[in-house]
Amino acid sequence: MASPGRLPVLLALLVGAFAGLGAYTFQFAKGLAYLSNDPAACANCHIMNDQFDSWLKSSHHGRAVCNDCHTPHNFIGKWITKAENGWNHSVKFTLQSFAEPIRIRPANADRLQSNCIRCHASFVNDIRHGNPDVTCTRCHAGVGHGPRR
Repeated sequence: MASPGRLPVLLALLVGAFAGLGAYTFQFAKGLAYLSNDPAACANCHIMNDQFDSWLKSSHHGRAVCNDCHTPHNFIGKWITKAENGWNHSVKFTLQSFAEPIRIRPANADRLQSNCIRCHASFVNDIRHGNPDVTCTRCHAGVGHGPRR
């Protein structure tokens, strides 16, 4: 057991080691890129290359970037979503515990649906009144990116 005088030194070393490891990991993973609106940041991880490449060829390229469709459009919601997804992605990619092909989580699918409706409300409102449970991606899965599933 450490003496009382050594406890602060051990604690400082432990905190320093975790902070250093965290800073190195953040830098290695190009963490600052995720604070931008640049779609290329989403392809920092090889698992997103197909989605990024298909977005480049999509009808939404030049009109919408990843954050336009996949995050809320309020300041706090956007950054909470980015932090939550960043954490989940880093854990799953580090532990190699993600499904292939990758799948959107239900909470993110709900955000996507809300953003589709927000952008296209003028011509989807009539459709949605008769079918409120039908999602946009049911028929338009390939519009933003990715193969139709």
